[in-house]
Amino acid sequence: MRKLVYYIAVTIDGYIAGPGGEYDFFPVPDDMATWNPYPESIPVHVRELVGIPVDTPNKSWDTVLMGRRTYEPGLVEGVRSPYAHLKQYVFSSTLDPADFPEVEIVATDPVELVRELKLRNGLDIWLCGGAELAGALIDEIDELVIKSYPVLAGSGIPLLAGQFRPTLFTPRRRQEFSNGTQVTWFDRG
Repeated sequence: MRKLVYYIAVTIDGYIAGPGGEYDFFPVPDDMATWNPYPESIPVHVRELVGIPVDTPNKSWDTVLMGRRTYEPGLVEGVRSPYAHLKQYVFSSTLDPADFPEVEIVATDPVELVRELKLRNGLDIWLCGGAELAGALIDEIDELVIKSYPVLAGSGIPLLAGQFRPTLFTPRRRQEFSNGTQVTWFDRG
């Protein structure tokens, strides 16, 4: 069965972005700039700029899930299909599917769709963000890959939004970079 993997950057005080969706404050060290075990996480319009050919095969995921607020910054830049190399689902009750044929707009329960996707053949499913979608899917997340940056944000968009629901994950692996940034892989349970 396919896994739902929440791969996300976070500050040490638990924010994935600033109050206005900012994410350019994450201090990426030189030794991390070329590190990427998930080339499919790089948007199509950026791939060649960072040395990843557009036709690079997907290694881990073939599907991406995004909330509306995660999808919209690309729209501002004219990017309507940020992950064209993946099946793209955008969860929104306000976007009209007819206006966004490049992605699949989903206005229904994300849990139901994720359970259905997990039963299909294919690679794993990437939960790209955001906080509300991750909060709704907390019981479906099988693996966390957390890039923890040594920066405090003070406020912003949290890693997870929703009800109080302690959920145990076990660290499986950790990698540290020159500025103290750590990537930790966690499995459910």
